[in-house]
Amino acid sequence: MEDSKLQDYEEKFYLNCGFATRALHAGEKVGRPEHVAHTSPIYQTSTFVFNNADHGAKLFAGTESGYIYTRLGNPSALLLEAKINALEGSEVKKKNPNLRVSTLAFSSGMGAIASTLLAILSQGDTLILGDVLYGATEHLASNILSKFGIKSVEVNTSDLSAVEKCIRENPTAKAILFETPTNPLLVVTDIKKVSDIVKSVNPQIKVIVDNTFATPYLQRPFEFGADVIVHSTTKYICGHGTVVGGLMTTIHDEVKNAAYTVIKDVGGNPGPFDCWLVNLGLKTLPIRMEKHCQNAMAIAKYLEKHPKVAKVYYPGLPSSPYHDLAKKQMKDFGGMISFELKGGLVAGKKLMDNIVIFTLAVSLGCVDSLIQHPASMTHACVPRDKRLKGGLTDGLVRISVGIEDIDDLLAALEEGLALV
Repeated sequence: MEDSKLQDYEEKFYLNCGFATRALHAGEKVGRPEHVAHTSPIYQTSTFVFNNADHGAKLFAGTESGYIYTRLGNPSALLLEAKINALEGSEVKKKNPNLRVSTLAFSSGMGAIASTLLAILSQGDTLILGDVLYGATEHLASNILSKFGIKSVEVNTSDLSAVEKCIRENPTAKAILFETPTNPLLVVTDIKKVSDIVKSVNPQIKVIVDNTFATPYLQRPFEFGADVIVHSTTKYICGHGTVVGGLMTTIHDEVKNAAYTVIKDVGGNPGPFDCWLVNLGLKTLPIRMEKHCQNAMAIAKYLEKHPKVAKVYYPGLPSSPYHDLAKKQMKDFGGMISFELKGGLVAGKKLMDNIVIFTLAVSLGCVDSLIQHPASMTHACVPRDKRLKGGLTDGLVRISVGIEDIDDLLAALEEGLALV
């Protein structure tokens, strides 16, 4: 069966299966010339052999499907893309069976974001950005896209009146990109209401959601009206800290086709081995996310009661202003927590110097717990007034909660905080 027909068959077959079943089985036969190995092999090759000269001519003419060169497509990447289609898109396809969900894999999360924006935006267009985004995304807009005549403006996407005002004031806008929950303060944006505003005010705008923190296990933006979803597979989707990669999934063929052209011409494709590792990680995504969420909730409750902690940022806590929205929009509340120490910069450094079990490192979404102090680490070069304006206080600490035994994590925090 040809890959396209096999993928269509798989999408229909797994449409009514649960998330864990899809994570394990969807896409596993797509892109595989032979179905012998139990675990899908790595197609670690730069080029592919043609059956004959006529076959090669048809491939280059686009009249026959097949593999030519890994930059243009690889079975390991196609398998990963098919699996993400099933995880992000099955629920919306149940309601609209004719809807086509398409995923492209990239060499990094920034490769996915950059290629998506280049696919949608042209000279003279405006990009609306959430006011809290990954730093490299902001730099892409200000340092790269601006050179090609693409303007960017920022808005607090959790403030719906501000979103509508921004859209009306920027008639040349073609895309709005935001994270939910945000990093590191876990602000939650109402995806459905933002999508509804876009459709009522300027339907030409594509709603792009960075779903890295939540993953498709906890949140599926297509169900709330989003047009495009991007991920850094470096984080939870791989889950083991072994890969740098990205994904873009869309329900619009023109976006997918234009983004594929960017991959083809710019070269943002992932390596086959990275795709294979991400696919392995995806197989355990449901059970990992369950444990991440359980541990994070326990730690958030512990920290909220600790006398040396001024504030905890976690949407799972009833005290969070985003609790009700997160309950409605997400299956659970995720594995990321930020909290503010009363002792400020000195307290933050003291905790970093004395914490055990938690690994002192940037990034997130690994099976093991990571901890970092923005004021002395990731944002040390940012002027203090600018940092404080964004809510990144001197005592702010961010934890990516892993899947260790919760008693060990709580004991490590207790010991570390005792020295603060």
